[in-house]
Amino acid sequence: MDTLTIIIILIGLPIVTVRFYRFILFAKANSQISKKRFTRISPLYNKLKNGELITKNDVYKYAQNLLTRKMAFELLQHNNLLNIFPDEFNTIEKAAESNLANWLEFPTELNTCPDKIEHVKRVTINIDEEGNFVHYEVFEFKVNEPHPDAKRGWMLGVVGPYFNDSKPYDYPSCTYSRFKHNSDTASSEEEAKWVHENILIQS
Repeated sequence: MDTLTIIIILIGLPIVTVRFYRFILFAKANSQISKKRFTRISPLYNKLKNGELITKNDVYKYAQNLLTRKMAFELLQHNNLLNIFPDEFNTIEKAAESNLANWLEFPTELNTCPDKIEHVKRVTINIDEEGNFVHYEVFEFKVNEPHPDAKRGWMLGVVGPYFNDSKPYDYPSCTYSRFKHNSDTASSEEEAKWVHENILIQS
């Protein structure tokens, strides 16, 4: 083995090791949070599994909760029971809000659900010369002390893209935040455009 090969191996081995370690940590975190999310919805799941009658009242608290709303919808959809999912939460805005909250809770992101989250606006982006558009839902969120990001104040998060014929709980391929402070009303449009150009197009 020549010297150059040895040098390449010595340089490359730490990089491979670090990436593998990060992959293991990510997989472990993903498994842990998946279990936590299932635990939240398990009472509703068990009722369905046991053939018990489920009413809108049973579902409401899960639909109201940012972290269980999406899972509750999917569980009812799987069991052909969407007729009891509350209409007020069956919107793109409410679905996007739940997607963002679940994304932010992941350990590699905010590592918690925001203490406050509010819809700012829908941003529409023209994607070609034929007049086709996509839409992004932009939110602002914040966390309270003692979370280290509390000092940032209101931050922006983007969910999309959605199309004119999208259904509320269609999967949005881009849910993202750069955890930037929401300094003015133009920020939401700039952030949606950045996500579209750097997350969607580059993925």
